[in-house]
Amino acid sequence: MDTVESVETRELRYFVAVAEERHFGRAAERLGMAQPPLSRAVQQLERRLGVRLLDRDRRGVRLTGAGETLLHEGRAALDAVTAAARRTRRAGAADARDGRGDRLVLAVKAGFSHELLHKLLDAHAAEPEAAEIEVVPSGLCEQAGMLRDGRADVALMHTPFNSLAGFDSEELLTEGQVVVVPAAHPLAARRSLRVAETAGIPDLPLARWSRHGLYPPGPGPEIHDQTQLAQLIALGRTAAVVPESARAWLWAEHTAVPLSDAPPVVTHIAWPAHSRSRALAALIRTATRL
Repeated sequence: MDTVESVETRELRYFVAVAEERHFGRAAERLGMAQPPLSRAVQQLERRLGVRLLDRDRRGVRLTGAGETLLHEGRAALDAVTAAARRTRRAGAADARDGRGDRLVLAVKAGFSHELLHKLLDAHAAEPEAAEIEVVPSGLCEQAGMLRDGRADVALMHTPFNSLAGFDSEELLTEGQVVVVPAAHPLAARRSLRVAETAGIPDLPLARWSRHGLYPPGPGPEIHDQTQLAQLIALGRTAAVVPESARAWLWAEHTAVPLSDAPPVVTHIAWPAHSRSRALAALIRTATRL
């Protein structure tokens, strides 16, 4: 047997924690274990693989080229294991209720594609023996992670904001972008704006959304959810660039101004490439007929 095949998920979790923390002490604390057995486990993994994964010194650790590869592949492997467990539990729960494992979790970005989502859910519900759909709102770039680790079975994703790498997908909708400003702001009277004009408004810095846990630099407020964003725009503290379909959640205190040179936003329905779910296939067929 190839020695790589004998790597255990426990060892991968240990290594990924050390690689992400870049420090054995912090990784041990994160894992809830003592540092010496963690260090021994990583050394044993290096011996089994026959490569050096980490360069160690008093300040912490640095990943080697092999370590960078294992971090990337290890994360994917751990996500796949977690996804298998989560989806199996969901299927088991459905079996216990009515004997059918036909419940799907759909991840959507809060505030995006309201009309499309309503059409999809209504059309799907009209199909005979339609699967139960649980809609789970997510952050700006969370849908991909939710698909990979099994928190979701399918997602509505939006390019260029989301990456579709590693997923199968179908295009559903193409739309323009708008900048949402306070209704009382001078820019609200404009018929259109250019993207460059939105970046340098002294009294109205653009809102900053977290992407993969990190906020981009800038003077604008850090946004955690749609309600917070709506309130700050209404108060004249920020502006936001969003797809045109986001007009659905605007308040009377908001005005959406079209952006004449912004790239189009394309809404896709996306799912893991390896999926063999009949319930998911039925949902995709319904989506592509909208």
